[in-house]
Amino acid sequence: MNICGYYPESINEGEGLRAVIFLSGCRHRCPGCFNPKTWNFNFGEPFTLKRQHEIIAEMAANPLLDGLTLAGGDPFFSADEACGFLRELRTVLPDFPVWIYTGYTYEELTATPGSPEWNLLAMCQVVIDGRFVEELKDTTLPYRGSSNQRIIDIPASLAGSGVVHWQPAVP
Repeated sequence: MNICGYYPESINEGEGLRAVIFLSGCRHRCPGCFNPKTWNFNFGEPFTLKRQHEIIAEMAANPLLDGLTLAGGDPFFSADEACGFLRELRTVLPDFPVWIYTGYTYEELTATPGSPEWNLLAMCQVVIDGRFVEELKDTTLPYRGSSNQRIIDIPASLAGSGVVHWQPAVP
């Protein structure tokens, strides 16, 4: 698995101040994608165990961070490897909230319990799901690019009988 970007601090990819890792590789190829070079699975640098530990240590040392966001590309095309990274993260930061972006829908990801995609989803707290649709582009929406995309509370959705939309924290 390669990563094609890492932001130690960002306010654009989820609630609060978040570290963001962009995983290389995507087969959705959404027209109007803001970063089509991330479609290439070989783009960027190898996400070695050493690099993973460096990023985890950096996150652990930053008391201002509210969590981590995995974006891409699409992390679900490297679900097994992304799960391995999150297991490494949980050894140091067991309760660190993880948001994840995908072109898949929640329903597609949960169709096969126990699949690598389902396992990755279950390790995260919030998913922004759905392909970017250029005709539905809306720059006023928080944390997403088109109005078909949803922000979903994963634990609440998995515990219930349907999708539960994420609600922002009230200060």
